[in-house]
This record gives sequence, C-alpha cells and structure tokens, in this order.
Amino acid sequence: MERRKAILDAAEALLAEQGYEAATLKAIGERAGIPVASMYHYFPDRHQVDVELLQRHTEALEDRIVASLERPGADALPEAVDSVVTPILDYFREHPSCTELWFRGRSEAIDDMVRAFDEAQAVRLWHVLIARGRIRPDTPVLVIQLAFEAGSRLFDVAFRRSPTGDDATMAEARRLVTAYLQTYAPEARERQG
Repeated sequence: MERRKAILDAAEALLAEQGYEAATLKAIGERAGIPVASMYHYFPDRHQVDVELLQRHTEALEDRIVASLERPGADALPEAVDSVVTPILDYFREHPSCTELWFRGRSEAIDDMVRAFDEAQAVRLWHVLIARGRIRPDTPVLVIQLAFEAGSRLFDVAFRRSPTGDDATMAEARRLVTAYLQTYAPEARERQG
C-alpha cells in the first residue's frame, strides 16, 4: 500500500512540475525510488497509474462540489452554476496534476472517467435545481448534461489558454451555461406563454 501511494505521489508531482509527457512510468519509478522492473508489480502500465490518480482527484473534487451545492446562497441560478464551476476551477488551479490528466492525458479510460464524473455531477445539479425551483420540474436531465458538456469544453479552452485557466474564458463559460439554463427557469415559460 505504501509503495502504491509513493508511486501515485511521484506521478502527481511529475505531472504538476513537468507535464503529462514527462511523467513516464520510468520517471515515476525513479521519483518514487522504485526500480522500473518493480513498478510493474504495482501497476501494469502508465495508464493504470493515471486512472488511479485521477480517481483520487475525482473523489476529492466531488466532495467539494457536494459541499458547495449544500451551502446557503446557492439558490439562485447563477449562484448554483457558480457552486459547480468555482470548486472545479479552484481544484484544477490547486492541482495541476489533475488538469494534466483531465485535459492532456486522455486515454480511453480517462475519457470514460471524465464523462462519468460529468454525468454524475449533471444529475446532482439537476436534482438540486429542480428541488429549489430554479428550473421547471419537467426539464429533462439531458439539458443539464448538455450544459456540463458545453462547460467542459470551455474549461478545456481556458486551460489551453493558460495553465491556471483563463479568467475571461471562465467568465464566458459561466455566462453561457447560466443563460442556457435560464431558458428552463419557471419564469421563462411565463414570459413565453
């Protein structure tokens, strides 16, 4: 267990310091003080290291989102959007290793994990928005899933523009997602009707 943790910690440090390409299994083993041949006893390949490290990140990130959505003041639609965007943005800024995996280390397994994370958070937000009356009860979950998909692409753009996530792009991401979701607000039907 200790050696697996040492490997994951070494991978996290290399990703943060030198980027995805530099965090090879050999470099991770050297950083962890574990011979390369022994690395295969703990992880069959680099992708397994990536998956386990991203799993660690997604669990921590989910905890932050849940706490943010439960806090008072997240009732209005823009604040509810911020309750998801802000913890993700803050986490990515605090953990560059996560952004390296999320945006640059895209194996099929990582893609699946990111997609599953986004879908789970979309369902969570959908329930919160309906429970708080911020979107109509008949709003399909697909609406929130599409908002997450659009937001995810804009996060990608923001982190391509700047290693800490371009603030102007993030402001537009918040604006775009909020404006889209407002078309499903109860008062939007009244204005249309």
